[in-house]
Amino acid sequence: MSDFLSAYDAVLERWPVPVEPIDLPSAYGTTRVNACGPADGPPLVLLHGGGTTAAMWFANVAEFARRHRVYAVDRIGEPGRSVRGEEPPRNVQDLLGWLDGVLDGLGIDSAAVCGHSYGGWIALTYALHAPRRVRRLVLLDPTQCFGGFRAEYLARALPTLLRPTASRARAFLEWETGGAPADPAWLRLYGLAAEFPDTKIVTGKRPEPGSLRALTTPALVLVAGRGRAHSPHRVASAAARLLPGTRTAVLPHLSHHAMPWHEPADLNTRVVDFLDGRAV
Repeated sequence: MSDFLSAYDAVLERWPVPVEPIDLPSAYGTTRVNACGPADGPPLVLLHGGGTTAAMWFANVAEFARRHRVYAVDRIGEPGRSVRGEEPPRNVQDLLGWLDGVLDGLGIDSAAVCGHSYGGWIALTYALHAPRRVRRLVLLDPTQCFGGFRAEYLARALPTLLRPTASRARAFLEWETGGAPADPAWLRLYGLAAEFPDTKIVTGKRPEPGSLRALTTPALVLVAGRGRAHSPHRVASAAARLLPGTRTAVLPHLSHHAMPWHEPADLNTRVVDFLDGRAV
């Protein structure tokens, strides 16, 4: 565990902005939030992908935090600096209640919410649960929202899921990203996260089409054109069809897992322009 925490802190040290750690106690445990940006800026909550920790936003926070107060959240029960309590989230309602409590603890009535991969599923599910608390919604190659996983992706992921090791996690990452060069400090953290003890991920169903069509929250969906998790163009088409007024784009040079950190300039610009109400 000490190696993991040291690796986590090493990635946070790579963030190009000052970071304020915030610990929020609750019945579920203690949630670590990494905050940055102007204290009076509009709030932006970041939800990381599965197994990547809140430290994963190192290539994005400089742009995101220019005008926004950014809150990168470590989920309880997953790798990170959050600490699971006696009653951690065990189902979707617990997960949504936990996120309600995080916003309450931060003193946020409503915020922009951005999620990557599994974090995108949580962000969308939360927007359906509490639409008044989500001012704008950004989904970065979200999984299980607008389409299912590819069979090949699941087959490749299965050995890492069943017998997780750092070397298997890194090999899976290299396959999915096509060998995109990763930050060495983050790559070490990603491998150690695969061996994080007692990981408990809460999953749920894909949102119902009727619920999606009723959601009026302004949304941006960015899809990884080289991603192997699902069919990029089918996901983009379904998002455009199911979410009214959503802005959707396929970024052809990005893979699913590398999306936040590989050549991030275009993604960062699109997200910031959307958050600021400019055309994307």
